[in-house]
Amino acid sequence: MFWDPMYFVIIGPAFLIALLAQIKVKSTFSKYSRVVPSSGYSGAQAAKAILDANGIYDVSVEPARGFLTDHYDPRNKKLRLSEDVYSGRSLASIGVAAHEVGHAIQHAHGYTPLRLRSTLVPMTMFGSQLAMPLFFFGWILGSFELAIIGALLFALVVVFQFVTLPVEFNASTRAIAQLQATGIVRSQEAAQAKKVLNAAALTYVAAAVQALLTLVYFLLRLGLLGGGDE
Repeated sequence: MFWDPMYFVIIGPAFLIALLAQIKVKSTFSKYSRVVPSSGYSGAQAAKAILDANGIYDVSVEPARGFLTDHYDPRNKKLRLSEDVYSGRSLASIGVAAHEVGHAIQHAHGYTPLRLRSTLVPMTMFGSQLAMPLFFFGWILGSFELAIIGALLFALVVVFQFVTLPVEFNASTRAIAQLQATGIVRSQEAAQAKKVLNAAALTYVAAAVQALLTLVYFLLRLGLLGGGDE
């Protein structure tokens, strides 16, 4: 099954894009992690300053283990920053921190795409766990119906990935605007911080493309797009 040439022809480019995106993120973060902002703020300080400037006082900022494991948890209203970002005093650190605060601002303002993504999370987790096994078992056993169910469940993953794009892009836009409005960075520094966020955005684009091409493969194999086997 996993040696199907069609699978590698269709999904191969997506894997390559994802790999290049990861390399770009690491190299860009490494480059600007050596550039200290004129304000001297750390990622944690920048996050707190932006939260305060927006009247958001019920979100805590906490350190988290790992490399670029930064995220905002809307359920507990916690903004968790990886160690390099939390303590780092660099344009890379404050850029990433501000991006996560962007999600907190979205949450506070009831940003529709974020609410939609949060709604899709449990369904997507369920779909991602069962989609592949159901599709492959269905195809191997010759059960078209089982394979279709797997493909439909995976479609939820595709929807989630594409809903994620505007959420992430909007958070980055808010981040740069907030960094400048609060005086944490100057104009030239904002342009450099934006490069870090643009590189990170590539990973979300790569994930969306990979999910879409995987679904295309499923549909091709089911004969629902062009030819294919049932």
